[in-house]
Amino acid sequence: MSLKTIKGVREEKWAKLKVLAAKNRVSMGKMLENMVESYPKYAESVWNKILYGEKNLSDDEAREMKKLVSRLRKEKWFVE
Repeated sequence: MSLKTIKGVREEKWAKLKVLAAKNRVSMGKMLENMVESYPKYAESVWNKILYGEKNLSDDEAREMKKLVSRLRKEKWFVE
């Protein structure tokens, strides 16, 4: 068995991953496998909540906010 490393992973994050694996009583390899397999489903559900979830603003409020932001940007010489 060869030793594999992941470039750019800080020690504290690596330690947290080891603790998670130990709590779930699985090996590090199995833990990473589970994370990789579940990530697409997780990411899709997050985007579905963002794109199709309940609106924070009504359509009228959103239009008014867009007008206000546009006016403020023009006053302060921001490029749109």
